[in-house]
Amino acid sequence: MPNLILLIIFGYLLGSVPFSYLIPKAKGIDIRKVGSGNVGATNVIRALGLKFGLLATILDLLKAVIPVYLATRFLLFDWQIALVAITPVFGHIFPIWLNFRGGKGVGSTIGVLFILLGWERFLILLSIWLIVIAIFQIMSVASLLMSSLLPLFMAYFSYPLPYFFLVIALAVLIWWAHRENLQRIKEGIEPKLKFKKSL
Repeated sequence: MPNLILLIIFGYLLGSVPFSYLIPKAKGIDIRKVGSGNVGATNVIRALGLKFGLLATILDLLKAVIPVYLATRFLLFDWQIALVAITPVFGHIFPIWLNFRGGKGVGSTIGVLFILLGWERFLILLSIWLIVIAIFQIMSVASLLMSSLLPLFMAYFSYPLPYFFLVIALAVLIWWAHRENLQRIKEGIEPKLKFKKSL
């Protein structure tokens, strides 16, 4: 139980580290005042270009990969691992360092899935996500569709029940975090991905 509590705290605090805020800040840009105003890798791409956006994405992945990997090594039960797995995503969306106003949680969710699914099944899900991005060219649409597919994906491959409930919770968090995007999608004004030259 001490390991579980420590990993929950560690997962949340690491997930709260706002790399998509810190990277632009190092270049004198407040990402909250640029583009969509979202503290996420997609907005970093809009503000600074693909290179810095990819850096933010990788760091968002890692801050979920690390606590979930540690959970699989040091915890015994699936429900404990699932409980730790949601903490970096929760931390990313509600970071203590930014008054609980963070990103959309997609990058961190991908990091969680990378550990829990294994690389082969993860690549299947990632391929579906990239295809949807290529078709719609709207990151929010691809992310919402991906999160909606997660429970079906877990059920199809017969993952333990705690992981099924985990991805439902992750999908709810992602849809909640995208509520403004949903309104823009409804109005037909959600911006498509456009890459600018890195600064």
